[in-house]
Amino acid sequence: MKKLLSIVLTVLVGLNACVQTKKDSEIQGSVFYLGTYTEGESEGIYKYLLDDEGVIQAKGLMAKADNPSYLAFSKDRKVLFAVDEVNRDSTGEVRSYSVGEDTLQLISVTSSGGAHPCHISVSDDGQIVVANYTGGNLGWLSATKDGLLSNLLSVTQHEGSGPTDRQLVPHAHSAWFVGDEVISCDLGTDELWIYDKLFNLKQKVAMTPGAGPRHLCAHPNGEWLYVVNELNNTVTRVAMEGGQWEAAESISTLPDDFEGDSFCADIHISSDGRFVYASNRGHNSIAIFSVGAVGDLSLLANESVRGDHPRNFVLSPDEKFLLVANKNTQNIVVFNRNAETGLLTFVSEINALSPVCILFE
Repeated sequence: MKKLLSIVLTVLVGLNACVQTKKDSEIQGSVFYLGTYTEGESEGIYKYLLDDEGVIQAKGLMAKADNPSYLAFSKDRKVLFAVDEVNRDSTGEVRSYSVGEDTLQLISVTSSGGAHPCHISVSDDGQIVVANYTGGNLGWLSATKDGLLSNLLSVTQHEGSGPTDRQLVPHAHSAWFVGDEVISCDLGTDELWIYDKLFNLKQKVAMTPGAGPRHLCAHPNGEWLYVVNELNNTVTRVAMEGGQWEAAESISTLPDDFEGDSFCADIHISSDGRFVYASNRGHNSIAIFSVGAVGDLSLLANESVRGDHPRNFVLSPDEKFLLVANKNTQNIVVFNRNAETGLLTFVSEINALSPVCILFE
């Protein structure tokens, strides 16, 4: 009898394992990679799966690196690029990885051209621009289709300062391929630096003194940019007028009754151009804006991020979800996004080590 019972239990366990394996294999969703700061327990770049219900599963460490704080893909998503936000002899590094099913294989490493690179952008034809925060400059590189990085092609140094103690020198905080231009937000000089793809400076656009421009997003119509300003907690619309970019109106990312310190970090726009989202570190919220007929923004709501220091956030590929990386509380929070109203509803969260950049595959 005991032998028969043992056989039955063994069969049941085996059947359960088969069912569980089937369930795991049937899970549908979107893969994303997580860039982190590695001064604590984190070791580099991690992989996760967001399923169709908005629940995240951790897939583990994919590559060891030092402060891979910003990530970007090649056009075909076969190569991942990451900055090492460090200062080694006045420069940081850029790494390229071949994307495998369960690993990132290092291809090449090269200098970023300045200390503490904090942002990287890759064009469809493999041009790369890196914003070096402490260096106050941009490093220009390229990559082959296989992901092999070139040496530095050029370094363009920003000059100037702003009125606050965070703005004694230039601080290039991001650089973006927008049409045929590269547009860099410099927190230190309160300016957008606009280049052609041959590294030539075409124009500078002044922000409000003390604003501290950090990141931007472009409206689908190609005529409006939205710049999130870290230091004065605003979003500025920048409009194309007569072939030149011009700063237009600004709007606060904070509710009128907020008192305390807060600093903006990231900004994104929905693909239909109807809603803009920006993150507040301090108020710890996502500011939700509607876009008016002439590009003007109206603040709809501030959604709590259920954590501290939302440095980066992102819309899922289908824009059904918005994911927030809270650096200080070390969690990633998932919200459902209503495509009609733009508003957010909490779905789930997961612990993550010093999360600072989410990149969907």
